[in-house]
Amino acid sequence: MNNPIELHADADDQQLLAQIVDYYHHSLKASEEALEYLRNRGISNAQVIDQFRIGFADRTLGLKLPSKQVKAGKAIRGRLEKLGLFRESGHEHFTGSVVFPITAADGTRQIVDMYGRKILGTKLRKGTPIHTYLASERHGVWNIEAFGATEEIILCPSLFDALTFWNHGYRNVTCLFGKDALTADHLAAFAEFQIKRILTPCEGVWPRLVESGLDCYLLRFPSGMDANDYARRSEDAGQTLGAILRHAEWIGKGAARACPIMAPGAVDEPAPMDDEPEEELDDEAFDALMDDDRAPGQAPPELEDDAPEPAPGQPPPETPALIASPLPPAPLEIAAEVKDDEVVMTFGDRRYRVRGWHKNLSFDQLRVNIMAANACGMFVDSLDIYSAKHRKTFIAQTAADLAVDENTIKKDLGRLLLKLEELQDNHMDDQTTPKETAPLMTEPEKQAALELLRDGRLVERIVADFPVVGENTNKIVGYLAAVSRKLDQPLAIIIQSSSAAGKTALMESVLSFVPPEDQVKYSAMTGQSLFYMGESNLKHKILAIVEEEGAQKTSYALKLLQSEGELMIASTGKDGSSGRLVTQEYRVEGPVMIFLTTTAIKIDEELLNRCLVLTVDEDRDQTKAIHRLQRQRQTLQGLLSAQDHQQTLTLHRNAQRLLRPILVANPFAEHLTFLDDRTRTRRDHVKYLTLIRAVTLLHQYQRPVKTVDHQGKQVEYIEVTLNDIEIANRLANEVLGRAVDDLPPQTRRLLHILDDLVSEACQRQGMDRADYRFSRREVREHAGWGNTQLKVHLKRLEELEYLLLHRGGRGQSIVYELLYENRADDGQRFLARLIDVDKLRCNQAGQNGHTSAQSRGQVGVKSGGSRPSKNGDNPAKPQAEPSFAQEVNQNAHLDPEK
Repeated sequence: MNNPIELHADADDQQLLAQIVDYYHHSLKASEEALEYLRNRGISNAQVIDQFRIGFADRTLGLKLPSKQVKAGKAIRGRLEKLGLFRESGHEHFTGSVVFPITAADGTRQIVDMYGRKILGTKLRKGTPIHTYLASERHGVWNIEAFGATEEIILCPSLFDALTFWNHGYRNVTCLFGKDALTADHLAAFAEFQIKRILTPCEGVWPRLVESGLDCYLLRFPSGMDANDYARRSEDAGQTLGAILRHAEWIGKGAARACPIMAPGAVDEPAPMDDEPEEELDDEAFDALMDDDRAPGQAPPELEDDAPEPAPGQPPPETPALIASPLPPAPLEIAAEVKDDEVVMTFGDRRYRVRGWHKNLSFDQLRVNIMAANACGMFVDSLDIYSAKHRKTFIAQTAADLAVDENTIKKDLGRLLLKLEELQDNHMDDQTTPKETAPLMTEPEKQAALELLRDGRLVERIVADFPVVGENTNKIVGYLAAVSRKLDQPLAIIIQSSSAAGKTALMESVLSFVPPEDQVKYSAMTGQSLFYMGESNLKHKILAIVEEEGAQKTSYALKLLQSEGELMIASTGKDGSSGRLVTQEYRVEGPVMIFLTTTAIKIDEELLNRCLVLTVDEDRDQTKAIHRLQRQRQTLQGLLSAQDHQQTLTLHRNAQRLLRPILVANPFAEHLTFLDDRTRTRRDHVKYLTLIRAVTLLHQYQRPVKTVDHQGKQVEYIEVTLNDIEIANRLANEVLGRAVDDLPPQTRRLLHILDDLVSEACQRQGMDRADYRFSRREVREHAGWGNTQLKVHLKRLEELEYLLLHRGGRGQSIVYELLYENRADDGQRFLARLIDVDKLRCNQAGQNGHTSAQSRGQVGVKSGGSRPSKNGDNPAKPQAEPSFAQEVNQNAHLDPEK
């Protein structure tokens, strides 16, 4: 055979593949053995071979290439091996196979895969695969050119079945690459070319087709036969295949969902295609089936398999294209008037009113109330329309009362059933489909959100936009915790305070910045409710529960969801087909950011050490500031500001929608330090690291996006900066600094109030502190606290031996002695052993030499201050703190280990 080939190592992949395909194509035309194989498979039309560039790998390609001993030969063979055309052994991958190129789904005709079928079949050595592909993953769509000229596609399980349809005039055909191996490329092509109907014999793929909004019809071939077998057994294959198409069964049509056009996707390795029939059909049964399928007057033009070869220089004759239609008609749309829970349908002079259909939330029953009426009479009854006994009784009684034939009522009831099933399906889909979807942003809204995310004073802007007085640390920690929902290990928050202190207002203000589709809020939850939330309904969302008391029964599930990132439960349920009780698994995917509030002093310790616990400032000055804000909101300026705040909320929600769940790498992680004197700091340390990642994630539009090759894929990530660590350290000092304290913040606050009371009284009366006694009434009048709240905190101080009880002078009354004296360092909040970012910055500059240190962060210069000396003097004078860190009230706490 004279089939020259010239390959160049510097050619791109598409050029090399195209040259190889052309070489195989010429080899096929020169191989009588390969042509005979195609004829035996019913493919004898030269137009088919040329149209799809079918080729044959006859082991001569390697002989046409330069020797691998020379540089040029080694280079070109290396390229072909990389493309998958040659194996490491140096042999051709498709040796002995008829080869079919497969092009991209976007219609560019780029070769993305090749399929080879060995022609020797059972004569091969044991273990030799009959079907081979160029790549391990399936890409592309065969015969994509046909998609633009039709609204219906015949989808075959194998390429030879599709060739059979095409060979006999049905050009709107494509194929799977193995039984039931429907790929994302197929669905993308159906969506891009607006395909409406699919005809396929593959029962395993029609559920996905229906889900994609396609009208599906099932083709049925005789048992053990496929399209290629069936056509080869027929005297008139075109007529026979047409009969199969016309007798297709309508399966259904699902609610259309968007199918994005994406890069070629991968599916599981398809099951091998069976080319040999599993069961032979006897001649008598075969002829009977053909006689039944033939429809006079609709036969396509006769197509001869052994068509004469065209004259030299003349193009092969065009085979006229046929279409699969006329299709079996889909069920007619049944007109109905639907309002609320009532459906009204009219057939002729008969009117049916149906109520109660929406109460049926399972597919095993359809219990409704039906009233039938016409000019002669009326009948009403409640029945399960799926029960044959109920239907029989209803039909007989209705026919008698309306003076109508029973067969007419039976047909009416059948049409009624179809309409009710359609309404029930739509209703159940509405009940199970998440309602919240992200609204589309306009270009100005997107630019405004990007401007916010790129602002160098982003943290200060977030704090300023909160409609809450004070609580600056709580504001930014809550905002960062909300952003952390996009991480693989989000933070969890509990806001703890007394009643009416403003904890719910703080929670609502944080949630108001979060897009509605990213949060789920409840007032209370039952013990098992979390396990049935839906597999992905909570993934990367915020689960907010207004009061922790309302989640006490589900605290176990909350703890697991926070720690494990998922929930799984095995529950007993009834099997829909057999009615027996079976074990059913329910799974809820995380991660989830958990947000709670509580007035309780004692909270489940296992839940507490998984969360950051924030407390609200309850000082008198804070109350005055809140009153001022409440009065200001009643003025005209306050009312107008409330309207302007809605625009601010929209800005922040759009900004959070633009945040991507990108990987965050911390190049300084090995240099960080943390307290390690108790086991609970193992969880506290993770919270600290997550806080750093949340800061970086919030600033992702101010960080360069980097990529790294990992397992053959490009992975994007951003890196933590020293400024991010400085922000996190400042917040950790406020939020985690109380981890070493044995008192909750409000109890510690009462202790300082008592110290002030005792100090003032002793100074005024000139007596020693150990001799001074005070009653609970005196403390209540001095502090302005409620009696219940005061009793709880005094009891805790008593248990921890900060107070000593004495019998009073009047009967059995009790007075207290304070066993505590405030020192200069007691009010300072810090988390010991956090690394000093200034030192880390200096070390980095010293190591780089010529590289100067990074610019100052947004949070000031102090990150993890050291303990002051015992005499109260601190040699390191702190510099000015940023706005959100200036508060000295104890509004942040991580409850200690009991």
